[in-house]
Amino acid sequence: MTQKTGHALIQDYLRTLDSSPGVYRMLDASQAVLYVGKARDLRARVSNYARPSGHSPRIARMIRETASMMFLTTRTETEALLLEQNLIKQLKPRYNVLLRDDKSFPNILVAKSHPFAQIKKHRGAKSEKGNYYGPFASAGAVNRTLTQLQRVFLLRNCTDSTFESRTRPCLLFQIKRCSAPCTGRISLEDYAALVEDAERFLQGKTTSIQADLAREMAEAAEAMEYERAAALRDRIKALTAVQSVQAINPKGVAEADIVALHMEGGQACVQVFFIRGNQSWGNRDFYPRLGGAESPDEVMQAFLMQFYDDKPPPRQVLLSHPPEDPDLTSAVLSERAGRKVALLVPQRGEKSDLVTNALRNARESLARRMSESATQLRLLEGLAEAFDLPAPPRRIEVYDNSHIMGTNAVGGMIVAGPDGWMKNQYRKFNIKGTEITPGDDFGMMKEVLTRRFQRLLKDDPDRQSEAWPDLLLIDGGAGQVGAVHSVMAELGVEDIPVIGVAKGEDRDHGKEEFHRHGQRPFALRMNDPVLYFVQRLRDEAHRWAIGTHRARRAKAAMANPLDEIPGIGAARKRALLAHFGSAKAVSRAGLADLQAVEGISAAMAQKVHDHFNARD
Repeated sequence: MTQKTGHALIQDYLRTLDSSPGVYRMLDASQAVLYVGKARDLRARVSNYARPSGHSPRIARMIRETASMMFLTTRTETEALLLEQNLIKQLKPRYNVLLRDDKSFPNILVAKSHPFAQIKKHRGAKSEKGNYYGPFASAGAVNRTLTQLQRVFLLRNCTDSTFESRTRPCLLFQIKRCSAPCTGRISLEDYAALVEDAERFLQGKTTSIQADLAREMAEAAEAMEYERAAALRDRIKALTAVQSVQAINPKGVAEADIVALHMEGGQACVQVFFIRGNQSWGNRDFYPRLGGAESPDEVMQAFLMQFYDDKPPPRQVLLSHPPEDPDLTSAVLSERAGRKVALLVPQRGEKSDLVTNALRNARESLARRMSESATQLRLLEGLAEAFDLPAPPRRIEVYDNSHIMGTNAVGGMIVAGPDGWMKNQYRKFNIKGTEITPGDDFGMMKEVLTRRFQRLLKDDPDRQSEAWPDLLLIDGGAGQVGAVHSVMAELGVEDIPVIGVAKGEDRDHGKEEFHRHGQRPFALRMNDPVLYFVQRLRDEAHRWAIGTHRARRAKAAMANPLDEIPGIGAARKRALLAHFGSAKAVSRAGLADLQAVEGISAAMAQKVHDHFNARD
């Protein structure tokens, strides 16, 4: 008996459904999730798919591929919407709108764990004591703001341990970017006043700060304290510079995110501008993956739910298009924020101008991306023709190793596709094999590829996900390709093309030779765009691998043997180093000497002594 699919299958499911709210999943014959949706009334929603006609090409194709469905009922539609977004984020269905950039946004933290507050960049969970200001669109936007804030308010950015160990001011004091509280150049009360001013600035209260500084400068000049007056003048100039670099400083919008969507040619760009304290804190563009033929309101709702999944929304979100269900979306965002979140589509005034500006940026960004994508597609087509591939590759993985005489060896993997570099897919591999001879590049490459494809086979044995590559580029010649081929044959994935990119005569850039298993090496003509494309891929892999190697080498160079001892934290390490002068002296110390160190108990002294004696 032939198993039902499509409309007939969905019609059968209707008999078992009621009018509860919930979430449904549509799966294909291999049980891969095609689509996740939510419904206020599951029976009514699913019945739409049971109709044989009246669907967009995208929905019709999805229905044809549906071989089974799964259902979860919820108490409310709000719960269904939250569950839907969790499942979309986890399963990444092919026909859902998917936000592909899920990086966290940086904040500025005024850390209050020390009497002299520290100002610094912060990402991640807000677990440290202090006040957080953000989000900023990028690390660059935060760094620029921090630099200007240091010039105006002279707050420290050093760690607490560095602060405690200073005996004289650092360079930042010399270039007038810190007030040097570490060496007593400013009192606690005066420093607290600077912190208060900095926080007022971050809250948008710049006018009163400027007026206060101008008054203090006049008083200093009148009292003939010309050096202090000059310092205050420099701070006013720095504050003016901060205000002048802000791209948009809306007077009537204190706190909002501006979200503008432009769709064209089956692609979408969403521009998000962050307004905090009446100041623009930068913007970021996003390119959500579309299932095909979605409406703007559907894309907007999916974007808002996924974008604010791990970050608190502001009090206002100004939109170019309303979401599919504005009231429900607002209710969910308000629940996440713990306060009212208003979703507005302004039609006039300053708010409308802000949205119009963001929409223009979205349109221009998408045009640039589509132009770049067209160029990338031509290069991928050329790559397929040059290397005799069945189709232009959707995912290219490029591998390289880096080490110095076999030490701190690492392998690097970079990924590229139709949209360019896929940097969130880059991977690094610390070479762990004890049987590998130092400097054995073939052995290192075997280990990297074995670990990579063993993991892929474990996570997706049916090879349904987009994580499987269509082409492997290896930095190396016939030997490297042979090593990779043996790994792939052993794992049973020999159908993935492997190309080795070897520097040709005199290791000259432009005379590369390409190697395939069992075939003669060949070259591309010097001015071939595909050759330049492969060179960029190879160079990016080399940059990634050598950067990873340098980071590992630097970490090893900075490693302290005391870090390896359980129970020795920062405070005890400082005490031991202050007492003995170096980790080497600690390793040679006797048990009685270790017990004499303040903060080191008899048991801990025994542990430290045993740790170093065990090495001898």
